Amino acid sequence: MLILTLSLNLFSQFASPNLLGLPLIFVALLAPWFMFPTPCNRWLTNRLVTLQTWFVNTFTKQIFSPLNTPGHKWALILTSLMIFLLGMNLLGLLPYTFTPTTQLSLNLGLAIPLWLATVAIGFRNQLTASLGHFLPEGTPTLLIPILIIIETISLFIRPMALGVRLTANLTAGHLLIQLISSATLALLFSSPIVSALTFITLILLTMLEIAVAMIQAYVFVLLLSLYLQENT
Repeated sequence: MLILTLSLNLFSQFASPNLLGLPLIFVALLAPWFMFPTPCNRWLTNRLVTLQTWFVNTFTKQIFSPLNTPGHKWALILTSLMIFLLGMNLLGLLPYTFTPTTQLSLNLGLAIPLWLATVAIGFRNQLTASLGHFLPEGTPTLLIPILIIIETISLFIRPMALGVRLTANLTAGHLLIQLISSATLALLFSSPIVSALTFITLILLTMLEIAVAMIQAYVFVLLLSLYLQENT
Protein backbone atom coordinates (compact mmCIF):
# COMPACT_ATOMS: atom_id res chain seq x y z
CA MET A 1 0.00 0.00 0.00
CA LEU A 2 2.86 2.36 0.84
CA ILE A 3 4.57 1.67 -2.50
CA LEU A 4 1.29 2.28 -4.35
CA THR A 5 0.77 5.58 -2.52
CA LEU A 6 4.33 6.67 -3.31
CA SER A 7 3.85 5.85 -6.98
CA LEU A 8 0.62 7.83 -7.08
CA ASN A 9 2.36 10.79 -5.46
CA LEU A 10 5.19 10.67 -8.00
CA PHE A 11 2.92 10.52 -11.01
CA SER A 12 0.35 12.97 -9.68
CA GLN A 13 2.56 15.80 -10.95
CA PHE A 14 1.63 14.77 -14.50
CA ALA A 15 -2.11 15.21 -13.90
CA SER A 16 -3.49 18.53 -15.08
CA PRO A 17 -4.39 20.66 -12.00
CA ASN A 18 -7.63 22.62 -11.81
CA LEU A 19 -8.27 26.13 -10.53
CA LEU A 20 -11.90 27.19 -10.03
CA GLY A 21 -12.95 24.26 -12.21
CA LEU A 22 -10.68 25.38 -15.09
CA PRO A 23 -7.94 22.93 -16.19
CA LEU A 24 -4.62 24.76 -15.98
CA ILE A 25 -3.32 22.88 -19.00
CA PHE A 26 -4.92 25.61 -21.14
CA VAL A 27 -2.90 28.25 -19.28
CA ALA A 28 0.27 26.20 -19.79
CA LEU A 29 -0.46 25.90 -23.52
CA LEU A 30 -0.95 29.66 -23.92
CA ALA A 31 1.95 30.76 -21.70
CA PRO A 32 4.75 30.42 -24.34
CA TRP A 33 2.94 32.77 -26.72
CA PHE A 34 2.41 35.48 -24.10
CA MET A 35 6.09 35.41 -23.14
CA PHE A 36 7.36 35.70 -26.72
CA PRO A 37 7.33 39.39 -27.75
CA THR A 38 5.81 40.56 -31.01
CA PRO A 39 8.36 41.95 -33.51
CA CYS A 40 8.01 45.66 -34.23
CA ASN A 41 8.74 47.75 -37.32
CA ARG A 42 11.14 50.14 -35.58
CA TRP A 43 14.69 50.51 -36.81
CA LEU A 44 16.08 50.06 -33.32
CA THR A 45 14.68 47.27 -31.15
CA ASN A 46 15.35 46.15 -27.62
CA ARG A 47 17.60 43.25 -26.69
CA LEU A 48 14.76 40.76 -26.29
CA VAL A 49 13.34 41.35 -29.77
CA THR A 50 16.86 41.29 -31.23
CA LEU A 51 17.49 37.94 -29.54
CA GLN A 52 14.16 36.66 -30.83
CA THR A 53 14.98 37.70 -34.41
CA TRP A 54 18.42 36.12 -34.20
CA PHE A 55 16.98 32.86 -32.87
CA VAL A 56 14.29 32.63 -35.57
CA ASN A 57 16.74 33.40 -38.38
CA THR A 58 19.35 30.93 -37.10
CA PHE A 59 16.82 28.16 -36.55
CA THR A 60 15.16 28.67 -39.94
CA LYS A 61 18.51 28.62 -41.73
CA GLN A 62 19.62 25.49 -39.85
CA ILE A 63 16.44 23.51 -40.49
CA PHE A 64 15.52 24.53 -44.02
CA SER A 65 18.90 24.79 -45.74
CA PRO A 66 18.88 21.04 -46.70
CA LEU A 67 15.24 21.18 -47.89
CA ASN A 68 14.07 21.75 -51.43
CA THR A 69 12.31 25.00 -52.29
CA PRO A 70 8.75 23.57 -51.90
CA GLY A 71 9.58 22.59 -48.33
CA HIS A 72 10.34 26.20 -47.40
CA LYS A 73 6.60 26.85 -47.21
CA TRP A 74 6.70 25.02 -43.87
CA ALA A 75 9.09 27.56 -42.34
CA LEU A 76 6.41 29.42 -40.40
CA ILE A 77 4.62 26.39 -38.95
CA LEU A 78 7.80 24.53 -37.95
CA THR A 79 9.38 27.62 -36.40
CA SER A 80 6.18 28.28 -34.46
CA LEU A 81 6.15 24.64 -33.34
CA MET A 82 9.75 24.92 -32.16
CA ILE A 83 8.98 28.04 -30.11
CA PHE A 84 5.85 26.39 -28.70
CA LEU A 85 7.61 23.19 -27.61
CA LEU A 86 10.66 25.03 -26.31
CA GLY A 87 8.52 27.37 -24.22
CA MET A 88 6.42 24.59 -22.70
CA ASN A 89 9.42 22.36 -21.96
CA LEU A 90 11.37 25.11 -20.21
CA LEU A 91 8.41 26.59 -18.33
CA GLY A 92 7.54 23.10 -17.08
CA LEU A 93 10.84 22.96 -15.17
CA LEU A 94 9.77 25.81 -12.90
CA PRO A 95 8.35 24.84 -9.48
CA TYR A 96 4.57 24.50 -9.15
CA THR A 97 4.03 24.43 -12.90
CA PHE A 98 2.48 21.90 -15.27
CA THR A 99 4.21 20.54 -18.38
CA PRO A 100 1.71 19.68 -21.16
CA THR A 101 4.42 17.95 -23.21
CA THR A 102 4.57 15.15 -20.62
CA GLN A 103 1.13 14.11 -21.90
CA LEU A 104 1.29 11.53 -24.70
CA SER A 105 -2.09 12.67 -26.05
CA LEU A 106 -0.79 16.20 -26.70
CA ASN A 107 2.44 15.03 -28.32
CA LEU A 108 0.61 12.57 -30.57
CA GLY A 109 -1.90 15.31 -31.38
CA LEU A 110 1.01 17.38 -32.69
CA ALA A 111 2.95 14.55 -34.33
CA ILE A 112 0.22 12.65 -36.21
CA PRO A 113 -1.35 15.55 -38.20
CA LEU A 114 2.03 17.02 -39.19
CA TRP A 115 3.44 13.61 -40.16
CA LEU A 116 0.27 12.84 -42.11
CA ALA A 117 0.57 16.16 -43.94
CA THR A 118 4.12 15.33 -45.06
CA VAL A 119 2.99 11.91 -46.30
CA ALA A 120 0.01 13.44 -48.14
CA ILE A 121 2.30 15.98 -49.82
CA GLY A 122 4.58 13.17 -50.95
CA PHE A 123 1.76 11.10 -52.45
CA ARG A 124 0.28 14.17 -54.16
CA ASN A 125 3.47 15.58 -55.68
CA GLN A 126 5.60 12.48 -56.30
CA LEU A 127 3.47 9.38 -56.12
CA THR A 128 5.99 7.07 -57.80
CA ALA A 129 8.90 8.10 -55.59
CA SER A 130 6.78 7.83 -52.44
CA LEU A 131 5.63 4.33 -53.35
CA GLY A 132 9.22 3.44 -54.24
CA HIS A 133 10.23 3.92 -50.58
CA PHE A 134 8.23 0.78 -49.74
CA LEU A 135 10.36 -1.40 -52.01
CA PRO A 136 14.09 -0.73 -52.51
CA GLU A 137 15.50 -1.35 -55.96
CA GLY A 138 17.01 -4.78 -56.57
CA THR A 139 15.02 -6.56 -53.86
CA PRO A 140 14.77 -10.36 -54.40
CA THR A 141 11.32 -11.55 -55.37
CA LEU A 142 10.84 -13.68 -52.26
CA LEU A 143 11.54 -10.71 -49.96
CA ILE A 144 9.18 -8.26 -51.70
CA PRO A 145 6.08 -8.94 -49.50
CA ILE A 146 8.14 -8.93 -46.30
CA LEU A 147 9.89 -5.66 -47.13
CA ILE A 148 6.64 -3.96 -48.08
CA ILE A 149 5.11 -4.94 -44.73
CA ILE A 150 8.22 -3.81 -42.81
CA GLU A 151 8.40 -0.45 -44.60
CA THR A 152 4.68 0.13 -44.07
CA ILE A 153 5.00 -0.58 -40.35
CA SER A 154 8.05 1.70 -40.07
CA LEU A 155 6.13 4.47 -41.83
CA PHE A 156 3.22 4.30 -39.39
CA ILE A 157 5.56 4.03 -36.38
CA ARG A 158 7.13 7.42 -37.12
CA PRO A 159 4.49 9.62 -35.44
CA MET A 160 4.34 7.23 -32.48
CA ALA A 161 8.13 7.52 -32.11
CA LEU A 162 7.91 11.32 -32.24
CA GLY A 163 5.31 11.52 -29.49
CA VAL A 164 6.71 8.75 -27.27
CA ARG A 165 10.29 10.10 -27.46
CA LEU A 166 9.27 13.56 -26.28
CA THR A 167 6.97 12.20 -23.57
CA ALA A 168 9.44 9.63 -22.23
CA ASN A 169 12.41 11.98 -22.00
CA LEU A 170 10.52 14.74 -20.22
CA THR A 171 8.66 12.36 -17.92
CA ALA A 172 11.86 10.59 -16.87
CA GLY A 173 13.56 13.89 -16.14
CA HIS A 174 10.67 15.19 -14.03
CA LEU A 175 10.55 11.93 -12.05
CA LEU A 176 14.27 12.08 -11.31
CA ILE A 177 13.99 15.69 -10.15
CA GLN A 178 11.05 14.74 -7.94
CA LEU A 179 12.90 11.79 -6.39
CA ILE A 180 16.17 13.63 -5.76
CA SER A 181 14.45 16.72 -4.35
CA SER A 182 12.43 14.51 -1.98
CA ALA A 183 15.60 12.72 -0.89
CA THR A 184 17.34 16.05 -0.30
CA LEU A 185 14.54 17.23 1.97
CA ALA A 186 14.30 13.90 3.81
CA LEU A 187 18.05 13.80 4.54
CA LEU A 188 18.32 17.46 5.55
CA PHE A 189 18.19 16.86 9.32
CA SER A 190 19.38 13.25 9.59
CA SER A 191 22.47 13.60 7.34
CA PRO A 192 23.27 17.18 6.28
CA ILE A 193 26.41 16.23 4.35
CA VAL A 194 24.60 13.64 2.23
CA SER A 195 21.75 16.11 1.80
CA ALA A 196 24.19 18.75 0.50
CA LEU A 197 25.68 16.27 -1.97
CA THR A 198 22.20 15.29 -3.10
CA PHE A 199 21.33 18.96 -3.56
CA ILE A 200 24.40 19.45 -5.77
CA THR A 201 23.26 16.44 -7.80
CA LEU A 202 19.82 18.05 -8.08
CA ILE A 203 21.34 21.28 -9.43
CA LEU A 204 23.37 19.36 -12.01
CA LEU A 205 20.34 17.31 -13.00
CA THR A 206 18.27 20.47 -13.41
CA MET A 207 20.91 21.90 -15.75
CA LEU A 208 20.84 18.64 -17.69
CA GLU A 209 17.05 18.77 -17.93
CA ILE A 210 17.21 22.31 -19.31
CA ALA A 211 19.46 20.98 -22.07
CA VAL A 212 17.16 17.98 -22.61
CA ALA A 213 14.11 20.27 -22.88
CA MET A 214 15.81 22.31 -25.60
CA ILE A 215 17.24 19.30 -27.44
CA GLN A 216 13.95 17.37 -27.46
CA ALA A 217 12.06 20.33 -28.92
CA TYR A 218 14.72 20.65 -31.62
CA VAL A 219 14.75 16.90 -32.37
CA PHE A 220 10.95 16.84 -32.70
CA VAL A 221 11.02 19.59 -35.34
CA LEU A 222 14.17 18.23 -37.01
CA LEU A 223 12.61 14.80 -37.57
CA LEU A 224 9.50 16.44 -39.04
CA SER A 225 11.73 18.40 -41.42
CA LEU A 226 13.47 15.16 -42.45
CA TYR A 227 10.11 13.54 -43.17
CA LEU A 228 9.21 16.61 -45.19
CA GLN A 229 12.50 16.40 -47.08
CA GLU A 230 11.71 12.83 -48.14
CA ASN A 231 8.39 13.90 -49.60
CA THR A 232 9.41 17.09 -51.39
